[in-house]
Amino acid sequence: MKAAYYTLYGSPDNFSIKEVDIPFPGENDLLVEVHTTTVNRTDCAILEGSWLMRLFTGFFKPQKAIPGTDFAGKVIRTGKNVTQFKPGDKVFGFDDMGLLSHAQFLVVNCNKAISHIPEGLSYEEAVASLETVHYAVNFINKIKTHPRQKVLINGAAGGIGSVLVQLSKYYELGVTATCRTEHVGLVTELGADKVINYTKEDFLNTDEKFDFVFDAVGKSTFGKCKAILKDGGIYISSELGPNAENPFLALITKFTGSKKVKFPIPFDTKASIKFILGLIAKGKFKPVIDRTYTLEEVQDAFRYVASGQKVGNVILMVYKNGKSQV
Repeated sequence: MKAAYYTLYGSPDNFSIKEVDIPFPGENDLLVEVHTTTVNRTDCAILEGSWLMRLFTGFFKPQKAIPGTDFAGKVIRTGKNVTQFKPGDKVFGFDDMGLLSHAQFLVVNCNKAISHIPEGLSYEEAVASLETVHYAVNFINKIKTHPRQKVLINGAAGGIGSVLVQLSKYYELGVTATCRTEHVGLVTELGADKVINYTKEDFLNTDEKFDFVFDAVGKSTFGKCKAILKDGGIYISSELGPNAENPFLALITKFTGSKKVKFPIPFDTKASIKFILGLIAKGKFKPVIDRTYTLEEVQDAFRYVASGQKVGNVILMVYKNGKSQV
């Protein structure tokens, strides 16, 4: 099979498309023909190889030579102990430590965070309902919401931000969102009550106060946002912060002042998938897809995601209409 392949951290230039053996499923595994996967911020963080990420992915070089953290595809073969899936099933799944999914086939344990794809959901839509959703759900899990509370979402057109807008409206929050000029219509359609065009206006200059500030792109700080938080308000960022301060602030603000930092350490991927499947069934969630690339274009896909300009999700098409895209 063909797969994206790399042995060094750093640049997308390190990727090549390589012919490798099709993996063989064990007793508790599924062999999946990958139809779609994404290139996401998690993938880019693994490629960049920060010292923190290397603690989990290999200090000197990547432990997994094939990238990819999510997939949507078709079950080809199952191990003898697998009872909940069968060949021909359409499935999707996510693991932020890597699934080797930027390839034509993958093997995944049946007890991992995988599920059947709901009827009527395409492979593209299914895979776009995983990584960004998981992190957005972990924002929401950090707070207790009440109808008519106010939230500001910074970076509302991005992967996590576009999900947070929809989740916030599901919980009946008043949503103020920031985005660029060309995405105002999209963010409004997702449910934002007010949209701030950050190319023309600094959201920090508002006189409005919020119960929550969700920095979905990690480009602000608690210090800057304190002025627009109500007493008892909560700041959550998708990133560690400029000086990796957010986990520390999450600890000390428990005991200092009325405004708090929460750090959304992502746990329980299975619960995130179950939750979003429920919203999809109710018609309360629709994934946002920016653009698609073929597996052969994996370098371009990584460059685009790393640019910070993506809207929603970037998809790698491995199979389309029954045909390999590599």
